[in-house]
Amino acid sequence: MLENYRNLVALGHQVYKPAVITQLEQEELWTRGEGHPVGAPLGGRRQALEPSALCLLCSWNSGHLFQSGMAEKPVDMFTQTPNNEDTEKESIRCLTTLGHFGFECLPYQLVSKSMRQGFSFNILCVGETGIGKSTLINALFNTNLKDNKSSHFYPNVGLIVQTYDLQESNVQLKLTVVKTVGYGDQTNKEGSYQPIIDYIDAQFEAYLQEELKIKRSFKYHDTRIHVCLYFISPTGHSLKSLDLLTMKNIDRKVNIIPLIAKADTVSKNDLQKFKSKIMSELISNGIQIYQFPTDDETIGQTNSSMNGMLPFAVVGSTDEVKVGKRMVRGRHYPWGVLQVENENHCDFVKLQDMLLCMNMEDLKEQTHIHLYECYRHRKLQRMGFTDVGPDNQPISFQEIYEAKRLEFYDQCQREEEELKKRFMQQVKDREIAFKDAEKELQDKFEHLKSIQQEEIMKLEEEKRQLEEEMTDFSKTKAVCETLQTQACTNIKKDKDRKK
Repeated sequence: MLENYRNLVALGHQVYKPAVITQLEQEELWTRGEGHPVGAPLGGRRQALEPSALCLLCSWNSGHLFQSGMAEKPVDMFTQTPNNEDTEKESIRCLTTLGHFGFECLPYQLVSKSMRQGFSFNILCVGETGIGKSTLINALFNTNLKDNKSSHFYPNVGLIVQTYDLQESNVQLKLTVVKTVGYGDQTNKEGSYQPIIDYIDAQFEAYLQEELKIKRSFKYHDTRIHVCLYFISPTGHSLKSLDLLTMKNIDRKVNIIPLIAKADTVSKNDLQKFKSKIMSELISNGIQIYQFPTDDETIGQTNSSMNGMLPFAVVGSTDEVKVGKRMVRGRHYPWGVLQVENENHCDFVKLQDMLLCMNMEDLKEQTHIHLYECYRHRKLQRMGFTDVGPDNQPISFQEIYEAKRLEFYDQCQREEEELKKRFMQQVKDREIAFKDAEKELQDKFEHLKSIQQEEIMKLEEEKRQLEEEMTDFSKTKAVCETLQTQACTNIKKDKDRKK
């Protein structure tokens, strides 16, 4: 087994898991100075962790440290004051190990665990319709991510969220791509950036709510945006007002990497002037874009030089064209071939290296440590949480909770009393209104009743007069009938007499 391991090391293989060897083989390795057989770290560079370079950091509250195989008696530790950084530094002692412990394998255990769990990365693509967002993403990951064609006729700006599972050399990546649709197509572009801000804040809020849960999910899919690729139209003159307004409103919420899209439409000289103009406008407007970290000894110099090349001028393509005797990704024009992966033609390779190969983890850390923490700080402050009390003394979460509970209880009591008073006042007002209405109805009833009595008396008087007239009429009728009868009798007698 020892010989197999040496062969792997000699060939430069990456061994992510500690090799299982016997104690005799292990001692032989230490004797020869070959280090502990745990393989090479990430990046393929092999390094042996020397025992003399290992420091054992002792916890201040443990009191004593028993060194297995190094000392027969405990080593006294300083008493540490948690609030004093100088005292804390003094209480940490650096000890030299005299033998193999095994905790040098911790980085490789972390690598193995991360490989099993997989990784996630979330990209936000902001740019006008048809500027090449989908094509560039496909080119970056060298795959065909299925996507629907966007239209220019969206009434408002929207976002399309798509998640993909990618694999490269046994490394699993859950990629989430968020792309704008209808961006810059409206006549009134004043609120075009608002859906983007709302989405970013919604992902921060979802993560915060998951953090505040009593029972949290350890398999929670983090959807916070790690980087925003902002596609700038290759006008060759300056940034549009929409670009400045959008980046100004989202630069404190997401890592922005500006890109000049379709850079093959601008000449090299104009492209350099355009880059300088863009950076000067970003600086003059106080827009902060993502800067590649320069504190890493391995990639610091490369990142520093790449920071001076922003914004990247990119061209995306997934088509293969023939150049000489080989096939390359690029675009074929009547006047020649543009190679996507040729650094003399565009900055696509620089973007791919900076975004995926070197700084993906830093983008995630910046999102979590700075951008999310700023959102979390503002959100908790609005909710009434703070780290210090009124007297600038540290205050615990329990004390804040109790204080807020009492505050809300008192507030509820006050509001309840106010509601009771308002309710009683409303009841009194309603009673007075009901009494006034009742009195008004009673007065109206009495008035109508008096009118009715007058009408009754008038009708009775008219009835009496009518009855008297009917009586007089009956008497007159009877007299007339009597006279008529007498007249008829007299006429009949006269006729009989004439005969």
